[in-house]
Amino acid sequence: MPEYVLTVNGQVTTVNVDADMPLLWVLRDRLHLTGTKYSCGKGLCAACTVHVDGEAMRSCVTRIADVGQKAVTTIEGLASPNGLHPIQSIWLEERVSQCGYCQPGQIMTAAALLMKSSSPSPNEINAAMSNVLCRCGTYQRIRRAIQRLVEEGTSA
Repeated sequence: MPEYVLTVNGQVTTVNVDADMPLLWVLRDRLHLTGTKYSCGKGLCAACTVHVDGEAMRSCVTRIADVGQKAVTTIEGLASPNGLHPIQSIWLEERVSQCGYCQPGQIMTAAALLMKSSSPSPNEINAAMSNVLCRCGTYQRIRRAIQRLVEEGTSA
């Protein structure tokens, strides 16, 4: 089995897995980072979203062989030792989560958007978030939280 050296949440780690193993299963089963959720397994719902070199990626359809030496950030790595990421804090303040299952993917997608643009328009927010499914329907709270971060200038 091939050996892959990964940087996940700032930590270098080595895994021996099949080249076709999805990043999701490396994270959950090998590295025990279970914040990234499995849902559809086809990259459609985005519950499994992580950052690969700062880009939002669907980890259920991203092969470990395609990750290479890129840096991976999961929901567990979004916060800093000093506290929650501003997105995580606003999610709590706005009471975004209902069941919470899709929220790691929602948060990671929003974080990637705000890394690209500190002041996205409402249309840009809608476009970025439109493919992240929420069965509970908390879309208005999600968009309100992101817009509040933009208005307050605390998105970084």
